[in-house]
Amino acid sequence: MSKFNKKKSGDLPAISTASLPDIVFMLLFFFMVATVMRDTTLKVKNDLPFANQVEKLDKKDLIMYIYAGKPSERFQSTFGKEARIQLNDKFADVSDIQAFIEAERASKREELVPFLTTALKVDKEVNMGIVSDIKTELRKVNALKINYTTRNGDISQNE
Repeated sequence: MSKFNKKKSGDLPAISTASLPDIVFMLLFFFMVATVMRDTTLKVKNDLPFANQVEKLDKKDLIMYIYAGKPSERFQSTFGKEARIQLNDKFADVSDIQAFIEAERASKREELVPFLTTALKVDKEVNMGIVSDIKTELRKVNALKINYTTRNGDISQNE
């Protein structure tokens, strides 16, 4: 009569899955907190020019973006290859800029309206005519605070 029994052939015990739901929910909460939703989907080509004196803006929620550039490849069959303006997620004409600015001003609190900045994200291949048209429309609505968005780099890379 032996007091000690031999172990049976080394079978491993079943892995406990009790903590699996905790791990899944922890990952879910992490991705929910860490994910940033994209505001707008770019429908125009937006290869920004380089500049060497770049300044970063502080409050991004006080910026209204106006994109200008050639439509991306999937929209070229519909909208052609000429440079277009994009306001939020839609293609727009120059005449739509005033309504866009008024709508953006209406969506902000009244005390923040004087601090709104219009950022022009213009592709480097766009003609200056469309930029001057945009600026003319902005002047009509008295949106005089304009920012040109660029990439930080050497100017010689723009060619």
